[in-house]
This record gives sequence, structure tokens and C-alpha cells, in this order.
Amino acid sequence: MLGTKNQTANASSQGNQGRQHHQETSRESQRSFLGNQYQPLDELAVSLFPSGHFSFTAFIWIPHYAKYATQLGLTHAQCWVHSRRKFHDARGVEPERAEIALNLIGQIYRVEEDIRAAQLTGKEKQSHRLKHSKPAVESFFAWIEEQFRKQDFLPSSPLTEAMGYAREREAGLRVFLNDPEVPPDTNHLERALRVIPMGKKNWNFCWTEVGAELTGVAQSLITTCRLHDINPYDYLVDVLQRVGQHPARDIGQLTPRCWKAHFADNPLRSDLYRFTQHSHS
Repeated sequence: MLGTKNQTANASSQGNQGRQHHQETSRESQRSFLGNQYQPLDELAVSLFPSGHFSFTAFIWIPHYAKYATQLGLTHAQCWVHSRRKFHDARGVEPERAEIALNLIGQIYRVEEDIRAAQLTGKEKQSHRLKHSKPAVESFFAWIEEQFRKQDFLPSSPLTEAMGYAREREAGLRVFLNDPEVPPDTNHLERALRVIPMGKKNWNFCWTEVGAELTGVAQSLITTCRLHDINPYDYLVDVLQRVGQHPARDIGQLTPRCWKAHFADNPLRSDLYRFTQHSHS
């Protein structure tokens, strides 16, 4: 019986160790998450970052990760919509001053509307921003500094928080002025990526980090297709058939942006599509 007790104790100990390992693995999985890397020309990659380790390949718009941009020598662009939201929330306490800030930010977006209407790109777009948006940006930050010099509001005021938030991010908020490929906000990305947080309970059951990585690959392709006005279904049906016969040296042609230029006019179709077309005829 003594031997049996020892065997039982050892088995129990091993079981506890197994449960502890499972808990540690579960905690590790909870610290892994999907993040996005955005590059100019509307290409996006949804990547898995295990244990909070990041890698970025282009401009970073994520509000709270400036230190990673510094470490990797990248440009950290900030979002004007996030700053605007702070002033919008402050209207209930300081309506007049908050409205001044909102009007100045509104000038920036009116310039963006003019740029879209005139279909400006490249140097013309940059010159237009420097001529029309930069004065509004300069006035905005000058007004913030003037308010802080006056010191006639409470430190806990929502307006104080809004001004402090914008002042801390001034360098990032100015990035769009000098690069025509950088938009003033992340609205287009948040719209494109909305499907991912909507499905977050599904991603919890990827089971392994390999599964999560493959989820990221699929979401990268689908989201980039949407940014380029490509039907993701048409793209995937074509590429899954084409990839086996496509030259490896030209694999870049099968990314959504390049695929649109080379193959979108005459994509490979599924048997179901051909059957449907034949039935209708």
C-alpha cells in the first residue's frame, strides 16, 4: 500500500505539473495577439506577435507604440481623429475652447476633401498640404501652447487632457504634411480591420500559434483586397488555381495590388461559376 501511495503521489504531482504547464501555456497564448503592419500603396499584413514582441515594416499609426518605432528607426505617424475625439469629449466642460480646436482640425479635413476632389497625388498633394494644411496645424499647436501658458483651467479638465494628448503627439501628427502617402488618420485601416475584432472570439480558438499565423495570412489577403476594391472571393479563386503554374520568380504578381493590374480583367473562375454561367445561358 505504501508503494501505491507513493505512485499515486507521483502521479498527482505529474498531473499538477501538467496543469501548471497548461496554465502557463494558456497565459502565454493570451499575451500573443494579432497586429497590423501597413505599407504605402494600401498593402496590409496582419501578423502574430507572440508574447508582446513586435516587428513593423513601414509607417506605424498605432497610438501607443512609439518606442518600437524608435527602436527600429521607423516613422511613427499619429492619428488626428484620435486627437479630435478628445476635444469633442471636452465640449461639455469647455465648449468655446474645444470648438476652437475642433474648427482648426476641421480645416485640415476640408483640405483633404479638396485634395480628393482634385485627385491630387505625389508632389502636388504634398505641396497642397504644405500650403493649406500646415498653417492650420501651426495655428492648432500655437493655440495649445497659449492655453497652457494661461494656466486658467483645472489639471483634471477634459480639455487639459485633450491638449496634453495632442501636444505629446505633435511630431507624429505632423508626419502627413511631409509625405503624401500618409493620411492624417487611421480611419481607412480601422474600417478595413473591423472584421478582425468582430471575430475575436473565433481567433481565441485558433488553438496554436501556427493556426493564428495562418489566420493572419488569410486576413492580410482579404483586407488588402478590400483596400484595392477587389472581390476577395474572385482573388482567392484565381490565385489558388494560378499559384501552382505561376513562375516562382514572379510570385509578387500574385499579391492583391499587383494581381489587380495583371489578372483582374480576366480571372480564373471556379467550376461552380462556369456551371452557373452555362445554366443562365
